[in-house]
Amino acid sequence: MKKIYQVALCTVITVYSWSALAATPKETLNIAFPAGATGFDPAKVSDSYSLDVVSNIYDPLVTYDYLARPAKLIPNTIESMPVITNGGKTYTFKIKPGIYFASDPAFKGKKRELVAADYVYSFKRLLDKTINSPQSYLVEGQFVGADKLEKEAGTGPLNYDTQIKGVKALDKYTLQINLTHVNYNFSTILAMPSFGAVAREVIEANASNTNAHPVGTGPYELKTWKPGSKIVLEANPSFRKEIFDFKGNPKDPVSMQVAKEMKGKIIPQVKQVNINIINEEQPNWLAFLNDQLDVSQIPQPALKEALVMNPKNPLDVTLAKKYADKGIQLQRLKALEITFYFFNMEDPEVGGYTPRKIALRRAIAMAFPRSETIARIRRGQAVPVEYAIPEGVAGYNPNLKIGVKFNPAKANALLDAAGYKIGKNGYRTQPDGSPLSIQMGSGSAAIDRQWNEYWQQAFDSLKIKLTFKVARWTELSKANREGKLQMWGLAWSADYPDGQNFMQMFYGPNKGDANFSAFNLPQYNKDYEETLKLPNGDARQKLYDKMNRMLAQYQPYIFGDTRVGSTVAHANVHGLKVNPLITYWRFIEIKK
Repeated sequence: MKKIYQVALCTVITVYSWSALAATPKETLNIAFPAGATGFDPAKVSDSYSLDVVSNIYDPLVTYDYLARPAKLIPNTIESMPVITNGGKTYTFKIKPGIYFASDPAFKGKKRELVAADYVYSFKRLLDKTINSPQSYLVEGQFVGADKLEKEAGTGPLNYDTQIKGVKALDKYTLQINLTHVNYNFSTILAMPSFGAVAREVIEANASNTNAHPVGTGPYELKTWKPGSKIVLEANPSFRKEIFDFKGNPKDPVSMQVAKEMKGKIIPQVKQVNINIINEEQPNWLAFLNDQLDVSQIPQPALKEALVMNPKNPLDVTLAKKYADKGIQLQRLKALEITFYFFNMEDPEVGGYTPRKIALRRAIAMAFPRSETIARIRRGQAVPVEYAIPEGVAGYNPNLKIGVKFNPAKANALLDAAGYKIGKNGYRTQPDGSPLSIQMGSGSAAIDRQWNEYWQQAFDSLKIKLTFKVARWTELSKANREGKLQMWGLAWSADYPDGQNFMQMFYGPNKGDANFSAFNLPQYNKDYEETLKLPNGDARQKLYDKMNRMLAQYQPYIFGDTRVGSTVAHANVHGLKVNPLITYWRFIEIKK
């Protein structure tokens, strides 16, 4: 989920043995990440693992109701939801007095209160070219006067003391945002972890490595970070008093139970969060079964033995009796995500907008057996992506399906017609007779190899030479931002439940950030800009449908699936309700 949340389909980093996990005291939550975090500066990170931690250290202005479905925005550090005026261009927020940052030497022994100016500084950092924020696309061109501020800075740091109309403190506790264009959905963007408030003096005191020294106003503070191995969070003693008072939904027994058992309890009940980096699925699962992890996802290899599936509908499941008898809880959640493989549209072999290049990408998409990978690798616990916006996100249209159907014979005929002939070595060549070879980014874990086998079969069926660039996720991400990958598979999880969050992935100016493929179609860009001016409704939906048809026409992505996750927790975990947009850590209780 989360961030821009860039989550590799199957990429992993370092091995951490489940047998090495030590026993921990009561009030400690033990969980695992499949990959290491890259840092904890809200302006500098975009991977979901880092942002999950960031969201528990820093505070954005707004957040989500823990139990409400569909998602419901609520005030976080503000007294009430913002006042929106000026036809959807001006947002005014009132910060709650008495919210304090965690203690830090930069504060010189004084309590440091959160004020409106902290958000002004934090938002400007996203635009600072010296920071090179991967989240800059979210605010680029949004704030009135920001363009001039950026222009004056050039390639150097922003002058943070220069006031602009776009984001300013009207007084100590009043923040005002003035947008360059109408955007009634801007509040949802502000709920992202990247918009948490940092303290300027802490950032400046730790300028050499702000990623390793997070100090916020949230419920936790960083105690330990061993990159690629472990992250430990401890409850922030300076955290304001918050009481659990979320309401359950009578149609959802789990939410009703959570609301009842947690009502009136102080947030957070969990005093320490131990995050172990366990990159292989089987050790992760064994750690959970051996009570060394409190909450876990059921990994794909264990789905068959952990779940009892209805033969007529693989998504209709119950927990296997041997686990249910131990009191293990099961919660199911269809992710607000799309998985995909993308082509580098600026690459001379797979990119471009000519009919021949489109034919090549379309043929590759038609050769990939998506239904088979859902059945075999996902164990039936996923649904095919047919639209660039997933179900559960505003703008989703179940009636327009742009996913490519599996048809290797038609794919080969398409390549023949486009001039990609089979050479003497048995592989297809470029239409001019030069060699054709495609390289795909990949991780090195067992699950990566499973996906690669299906891709190898797909390319073999087309007589196209395929190689894999095997590397760590961070290395592949860097290579992609530099335009050095031809193909790579990722997942995009909703940062906020609005279609804009997904359609921005294909917007030309977002190249190098959210736009992985560097897709840059003028008509798409124009329509995307028009959607920003429209609220969710018929007019915007027509444009989204039009834009999806463009994606189907030019095939910059091969859409994969949306996973249905199975989260399990031991009987001593109370208050758990898996939320697609926020972590549960602060809302639960561990009784050991």
